[in-house]
Amino acid sequence: MEDIWVGKYLVKADRYYTKDHEWALVKGNRAWIGITDYAQKELGDIVYVDLPSVGEEFESGDTLANVESVKSVSPVYAPLSGSVVEVNEALNDEPGLVNESPYEDGWMVVLELKDPSEVEDLLSPKEYAGILAEIVMEEKGERVSLNLPEEETEEVIEESLETLPEEEIGYEEKER
Repeated sequence: MEDIWVGKYLVKADRYYTKDHEWALVKGNRAWIGITDYAQKELGDIVYVDLPSVGEEFESGDTLANVESVKSVSPVYAPLSGSVVEVNEALNDEPGLVNESPYEDGWMVVLELKDPSEVEDLLSPKEYAGILAEIVMEEKGERVSLNLPEEETEEVIEESLETLPEEEIGYEEKER
């Protein structure tokens, strides 16, 4: 599968995603973790990344790191459970790498996975792209296009709509 563009936001096809805009690149029993293109653009210029220490253990959903931008401080949640085996030391001197290259040079930590089957709980690139398209339409009022074949685009948006409660979709069925 090719990478997906949701408007101006890149979704890499080789990763898994969370609804909180973290990504995980899984290779064997290890996962490289970072934040998505959408997240880094929303944060603005990143000035500091508070990384965990090698050896620290995290459960899925725990705060793994904190990212400080000119706008705010935001937590980065662990998408998977495991122990930190490597941190991206380059971010100590160049936190802006997260803005410049969120999927490559801006990775934050590598986790040794406790339970690789947790990957099944994460979003596929298509699922994340569908959710991101909805977020951009709702929060920014922008119509976005997904660079998927037409039938796949409709399928992704329909699936993402099915996961939203009715009150979030903005309509309710009316009785006649």
